[in-house]
Amino acid sequence: MIVIHPAPVPTHFHTAKAAVIETVTAVDERAMDHLSQEVQELFEQQLKIDSLLALSKKLQAEFKEGLQASPQCMLPSHNYTLPDGKEHGTYLGLEVGGSTLRVALVDLDGRTSSRQPLRIRRIVTSPIDSRVRDLRGLAFFDWIAGKIGEMLVADREAHDYMQLKEPLPMGVAWSFPIDQTSIRSGNIIGMGKGFYCSTYKGHDLGELITQACQRLNLNIRLDAIVNDSSAAVLSRAYIDPSTRLAVILGTGLNAAIRLPISSLHESKFGLREFPSTVVSHVLVNTELSMFGKRTFPSTRWDGHLNAHHMMPDYQPMEYLLSGGYMGEIVRLIVIEAIETAGLFDGRIPPALSAPYTLDTYTLAAIEADTYPSLSPSCELFQENYHLPLPPTPTEMHFIRQVILAVSRRSQGYFTAAIYALSSLLHEADDQGNNLYNNGLDHISIGCDGSVINKYPGYMENCQKLLDQLSRVDPEKRKRVVLESAGESAVLGAGVAVAMANASGSP
Repeated sequence: MIVIHPAPVPTHFHTAKAAVIETVTAVDERAMDHLSQEVQELFEQQLKIDSLLALSKKLQAEFKEGLQASPQCMLPSHNYTLPDGKEHGTYLGLEVGGSTLRVALVDLDGRTSSRQPLRIRRIVTSPIDSRVRDLRGLAFFDWIAGKIGEMLVADREAHDYMQLKEPLPMGVAWSFPIDQTSIRSGNIIGMGKGFYCSTYKGHDLGELITQACQRLNLNIRLDAIVNDSSAAVLSRAYIDPSTRLAVILGTGLNAAIRLPISSLHESKFGLREFPSTVVSHVLVNTELSMFGKRTFPSTRWDGHLNAHHMMPDYQPMEYLLSGGYMGEIVRLIVIEAIETAGLFDGRIPPALSAPYTLDTYTLAAIEADTYPSLSPSCELFQENYHLPLPPTPTEMHFIRQVILAVSRRSQGYFTAAIYALSSLLHEADDQGNNLYNNGLDHISIGCDGSVINKYPGYMENCQKLLDQLSRVDPEKRKRVVLESAGESAVLGAGVAVAMANASGSP
């Protein structure tokens, strides 16, 4: 999943009435009610079930175009099969994300095991802060190898295993763009702003990590590289054979889906041989965040966010619904309410003046507040943003209504996207591809990420919407079921290694 860091934008979101900011000294309840009503109408205009179904159909058309032409999305991986649940063993899973490194020992006991079939025996999490991103040359990969070594030393059984002649197999879940050339190799495309090791663009990731481990005399063999959304499919499919699709929804957004080879144009496979004569299906990295520009309605606040982003229009769906942007959309509306309706006595709190200072954790806490007075939310807002006085209940109720509107739209748009992806599976099945010859009556979707798994009511509300879409869709489909897939990156990396070892992938 490509992660783009937002660029700085102007402090104030100016409106036609911004000039009155100095004269507004008290809440104009009529103006605030009018703005609240406008927010509700703009954010909920496409959230009725019939409208969501229509949006889903439009997205499905976008997805089909991406499968045929786009070089940036609907990218076929080197994973042509799903786990059969019989893979066994202990493997090393490594997740390299934009802000976090995770190293884990993953145990696979088999889908029918009386124990937990897939589990993390030990995991060590390390932040990737500015100090780490500033590492030059090979130092970043040496840092990764050092963290692997620290974790292995802490686990006695793994340490003993490392003394054997056979190396410990490792899989990597890599959350940055990569031109993958095999299941265990791929050239780095880039890592985003701030990573000085991006100078190794074009170098083979597998070799860089392997050589760093060798410099520390770690007896490790890198056998698989996957992206984070593909890892989520593999980890959930190991447990649930009805899984063909997985999504990541946290700060960013992505999804992976298993589709027939025939649904992709030959050009999507680049220089590698078109594998249709050898295998029938492939796991596809959708780069879901890049879709939706032609489909989803947006508001003036979305337009402001997009116009001032360092890459406007690059990830339109992500800008509308992911955790990295929900807070900023709310902040822009709050700024307008301060300027035009006298919210907070018409004064913008300095701690709220900068872009992206209202985070999803604050949104979640306020949305979960059920006190009539919203006193916990008032205290939280004052503590985080240093208001001279706590917000009044009226002000906090306004902010909570804005948060609800933004989060409900996020849930609706996300549901439309997931339903569109599942429809691709249904269509392929209708064409005789036998995607669901497992005899099950539903499609399972593995879900990972802080928003889908932790934001209050998010997954439950999306499930209700999916069920409603299934009922009104004239094309009767199997039920789509959302399933939590926590720690899917390291678990999926472990499953990918087990599959590579079982198949003898080159």
